[in-house]
Amino acid sequence: MTERVVLAYSGGLDTSVAIGWIAAETGAEVVAVAADVGQGGEDLETIRQRALACGAVEAVVVDARDEFAAEYCLPALHANALYMDRYPLVSALSRPAIVKHLVKAARDTGASTVAHGCTGKGNDQVRFEVGIGALAPDLRVLAPVRDSGMTRDKAIAFAEERSLPIDVNKKSPYSIDQNLWGRAVETGFLEDPWNAPIEDVYAYTADPAVPREADDVVISFVDGVPTALDGRAVSPLQAIEELNRRAGAQGVGRLDMVEDRLIGIKSREVYEAPGALALIAAHQELENMTVERDLARFKRTVQQRWTELVYDGLWFSPLKRALDSFLAEAARNVTGDVRLRLHGGRAVVTGRRSDVSLYDFGLATYDEQDTFDQTLAKGFVELWGLPSRIAATRDLRTGRSDV
Repeated sequence: MTERVVLAYSGGLDTSVAIGWIAAETGAEVVAVAADVGQGGEDLETIRQRALACGAVEAVVVDARDEFAAEYCLPALHANALYMDRYPLVSALSRPAIVKHLVKAARDTGASTVAHGCTGKGNDQVRFEVGIGALAPDLRVLAPVRDSGMTRDKAIAFAEERSLPIDVNKKSPYSIDQNLWGRAVETGFLEDPWNAPIEDVYAYTADPAVPREADDVVISFVDGVPTALDGRAVSPLQAIEELNRRAGAQGVGRLDMVEDRLIGIKSREVYEAPGALALIAAHQELENMTVERDLARFKRTVQQRWTELVYDGLWFSPLKRALDSFLAEAARNVTGDVRLRLHGGRAVVTGRRSDVSLYDFGLATYDEQDTFDQTLAKGFVELWGLPSRIAATRDLRTGRSDV
């Protein structure tokens, strides 16, 4: 039986050329796998036909949008996942989703190898290969762009020589990756971190400086899951898609940052994530209403580690799975409504309410309705500061006081 290789296929130049390149280099048949994770652009059937026209013996296309929203974006929302406190894991979330379908296709077609089109300088090579190794340690991995000398010039020459059905002249000045959760843009003039982004960098967001009416939206959550917008029931996919449109129309979600890549390089990245950042802002505020203080404090440590694991390509690791269980438990009671004002590039919380809120008006108010017994505070303060006071007394006695 002829050897088979499953290729993560995007429909672009590099992966289209990789079909014939892999066949020529290894003698294997290539099965192309494309997953729709909300990246937009060409429809799946067009991509499937192109893969076959480029020499794939089989082309598998998967509409994974609902799966991506529910199984990858929602856990990131529960974790308030922001790498370096800013980046909402756009590409890092889609890679494990794609990996699952690559491994499934390998099993279904009897392939022994999985291939990807990543370079040796980015994070995605790690996310693909570590993910494949975690799900199917017996599968081998090919990386033609990284390991086989498949430069862009060679790819164009290869495509022209074989009259492949791709436009080799269409060259964007940027490297772009996008999905339901956001859009990542790099390279070109952006590689100089002093250069400001220009408007043609952006596609998910409108210019936030243009005057326009604000958009107020009420997001309803049940156990941390967005279930309604302005009272209309929505699925996770619908919630993200609508907030991408509405928050994006207000210029919400633009990020420009220098990022610490996993392999040790600092990289200048421009992101757009209107729906993701609007949802995270609302979710965090509802947590402030409904999550007990010590759980909230500890969760901040957990969610930072969870975010780093996902960024570093360890979605399928034992620690990530264990932290998933914690985050699912922490999401209980994160139920209620948050009102956001989308305007001028910002998503600002203007109201919050919940039937399971820990906010007690009688305890919080300074009015005559105050139910808090302030006479208890004196003893509490005395006991709370007692260890520090004892230590300070000792230091004064021994001459070690800093005062």
